[in-house]
Amino acid sequence: MLDTLPFLNKISFPAINRKIINTLQINLGYRCNQQCLHCHVNAGPNRSEEMSHDVLLQTLAFIKKHKIKVVDLTGGAPEMHPDFLYLIKTLKQMNVKVIDRCNLTILNETGYETIAQSLADNQVEVVASMPCYLEENVNKQRGNGVFESSIKALKTLNQLGYGDKDSSLILNLVYNPQGASLSPDQIKLEKDYKQFLADNFAISFNQLFTITNVPVKRFGSMLISKNEFTPYMELLQSAYQSENLEGVMCRYQLSIDWQGYIYDCDFNQMLDLPLKTNGQRLHISHATLNDLHDKEIIVAGHCFACTAGKGSSCGGTLS
Repeated sequence: MLDTLPFLNKISFPAINRKIINTLQINLGYRCNQQCLHCHVNAGPNRSEEMSHDVLLQTLAFIKKHKIKVVDLTGGAPEMHPDFLYLIKTLKQMNVKVIDRCNLTILNETGYETIAQSLADNQVEVVASMPCYLEENVNKQRGNGVFESSIKALKTLNQLGYGDKDSSLILNLVYNPQGASLSPDQIKLEKDYKQFLADNFAISFNQLFTITNVPVKRFGSMLISKNEFTPYMELLQSAYQSENLEGVMCRYQLSIDWQGYIYDCDFNQMLDLPLKTNGQRLHISHATLNDLHDKEIIVAGHCFACTAGKGSSCGGTLS
C-alpha cells in the first residue's frame, strides 16, 4: 500500500479554523466484510484493529460531558464491533442522534441478521453505501454479488419502515464515482436512483449523498499505481470553490479513531494526522472543548476533494 501523504503535502490548501462541534464521528475499527476499491480506510476482513471497551466508555463520557448532539459511527463495518448494540442503545438513552454508516451487505452476514431490527428499535439513521443503481457498476467497485446482497438489505430496511416518507426511520444512500472523477449533480442523480430502485425493486429511501473519492489509502494507492494521482489532484484543484470552505465537515465535527485519538476528519485519521497539544496526540479521555474550539484544522492536498465542484461531505454536496 503506497503512502499518499508525501504527494499530498506538496499541495497547499487554504488555512481554516474549526467552528462549533456538533458531531463526533467514531471509527470503531477497520474490520469489514468487504474490500471496496474506493475505500479510503483500506478496510477488510483481515484488519484486526477495533476500539476497546475502555476507550468506548471514555468516548461516551466525552459525549455526555460536552453534550454532543450527533454521533456518526463508521469503520470498516461498524456493526462488526462487539459493543455495537451496547453503543447504539446507550446513545439512544442519552438522547443522542446516531448515524450508522452501513455497507448494507453486513446485514445479511451470518451472526448479523438481527442488526437491522436493532437499528430500527434504537431509531438509528442509516447512511448506506450504494455507489450506483446498476448491478455491473456496483459489483465492479465493491465485489461480485454485492449488488444483489445490497438490494436484499435495502428491502429488509424498507420492511422495517426505513425510507418511508411517513416514518421517522431515515435511510440515505451514498454514491461514489467509479474512479478519478467528480460526482454528478446530486439532485438529478437522486431522482434517477429513486426512479430505478422503485421501478425495478420497489425500494424507497430518503436522500442520496454524492461523495467525492478522497485520494488516500486504497483509493489513493490505486491512483498512484495507474499514474492517475497527479491528474486527479489537478482535477480537484481546478474545480476548487472557495465558498465550500464554510461548510466543510471538519469545521463542525471531530473524528475519533479506534484507539481514542482525535482527528479533524476521518481522512486525516487515515493519513495519521492527529490533533496534538504540547506535541502529544490528543486523546478523548483528556480532551476538553477548549482544546478543540476555534483551532486551526490540519490540511493537505486531499482537502481539495471536499471543496471541488459543489463540495463534498459525509452529508453529500455542500452547495
